[in-house]
Amino acid sequence: MNPMNEPILSDLSLSQRLERTEAKSNADFVETRAAASPEVGAQWIEVAGAYALFDGVGSPLTQTFGLGIHQPVTAADLQTMEDFFRERGADVFHEVSPLADPSALTLLNERGYHPIEFTSILYRPLRGDLQLGGKISDRINVRRIGNNEADRELWAQTAVKGWSQDLEITDSIFSLFRIGVRKENAPCFLAELDGVPIATGGLFLHAGVALLAGASTIPEGRKQGAQLALLEARLRYAVQQGCDLAMMGALPGSGSQRNAERRGFRIAYTRIKWQLG
Repeated sequence: MNPMNEPILSDLSLSQRLERTEAKSNADFVETRAAASPEVGAQWIEVAGAYALFDGVGSPLTQTFGLGIHQPVTAADLQTMEDFFRERGADVFHEVSPLADPSALTLLNERGYHPIEFTSILYRPLRGDLQLGGKISDRINVRRIGNNEADRELWAQTAVKGWSQDLEITDSIFSLFRIGVRKENAPCFLAELDGVPIATGGLFLHAGVALLAGASTIPEGRKQGAQLALLEARLRYAVQQGCDLAMMGALPGSGSQRNAERRGFRIAYTRIKWQLG
């Protein structure tokens, strides 16, 4: 937490907070999956401060977070993680902050890993006088969904429809939203235009950090200001819950990154995803 409202700088301490929040969010997802669909065998373990998560073969959550960010990594640590994934028939992936201990990079190179993906990790301080700029249409209403199956299904259906032009919507993609909407400490928000659902936004809260995710707008509802309204509603909710920091991930140079920067987010660092073999 940052009770003195001192500047939050992009350093090791910040990276530890951000990486642990995302790791915790995904660990909670894995636990939710395990309870809802035990046949998947979803499970996670902690090794050397990193979280290794299995959410099924091919799931985007089946990987590690926080490698080397909390302590140095040994060959034995990496072997334990690799065995965890291989025993379950999954490929081995690690999301690694550039502020991780140098031992992580050395071992990844020695063991035959290669980089496959970059992610801009963005953050902004949160205070009571939150100002995002931009006008939100009076026709848009944002609400936190209720703790009931009807609202959960509505949120998932809307989120999937928002991704329909960018992804091939399969049962596995649909299940990601249906599981995610049931996580603990992860309130979900719905934007409605004249009472019609058009956009979704998710949130995960951990140790004063608000992780923004689940942003989706249906094709016919775009350019109406729904995502700005959802962003403001989620950040204000996070402030009310005592958070002093918000974070999100985006493809480097993407529209999502540019929009976040327009709303006061800064790039903390560019994270690299590594694959074995």
